Amino acid sequence: MQTRTLLTTLLLFAIASTFTTYVGAEGTHWEYSGTEGPDQWGTLDPAYKACSSGRNQSPVDLSGFVSANLNPIAFAYSVGGNEIINNGHTLQVNYPAGNTITVDGHSFELKQFHVHVPSENHVQGKSFPMEAHFVHADAAGHLAVVAVFFEEGPANTELAKAWSQMPSKAGEKQALRTAVSADALLPSTRAYYRYSGSLTTPPCSEGVTWLVLRTPISASKAQIDQVFRTLHHANNRPIQPLNGRTIEE
Repeated sequence: MQTRTLLTTLLLFAIASTFTTYVGAEGTHWEYSGTEGPDQWGTLDPAYKACSSGRNQSPVDLSGFVSANLNPIAFAYSVGGNEIINNGHTLQVNYPAGNTITVDGHSFELKQFHVHVPSENHVQGKSFPMEAHFVHADAAGHLAVVAVFFEEGPANTELAKAWSQMPSKAGEKQALRTAVSADALLPSTRAYYRYSGSLTTPPCSEGVTWLVLRTPISASKAQIDQVFRTLHHANNRPIQPLNGRTIEE
């Protein structure tokens, strides 16, 4: 019994550590290019081993779809984001408690969204100028990520609320003057693809449920370029092999 209790405690600690890392805590330094780039992540730290040895890694090229009659995601977003952070790897908007999704009867709470330029996931070989990841966790720390693609077009008025206070330097954060609605950053049509994957940044932990909305939304070229100018680099991990995984639709 004591052994089982210890194993349970260690598992919950590992889950909590993974979630903390994904939302911005820093371990061993890594980058998106060069000697600390994606090809080397798995060698930088034993904790990052899954980046090179994992079999269910993200992002992926969404293709070869399998019909699964997926149940709709029940979005219950009512509390706006109240803080924006530049952590050097991405721009991230944090959310207080009060926003949830329910997937097949299982509830996850929204913690933050962040962006990648260009997109990390592809659809049948197509990349998008930008992709947002809405990161959710359940009570046990399991993660579900809702991904939203952006196409270049009219300016996004909801995104502008956060981008107007975008911190210019890594490590800076700003309290938002105007709360950012996560619901307003979703397309009106919310059909999605689903697959089992991982974090797209070190430690690349697996067991993440990916829910990729099919319909893109709009952001202006200036809004997309602002991310590049602020980060000074692209921040998309290369596409990872499916290794026999199916993409449900």
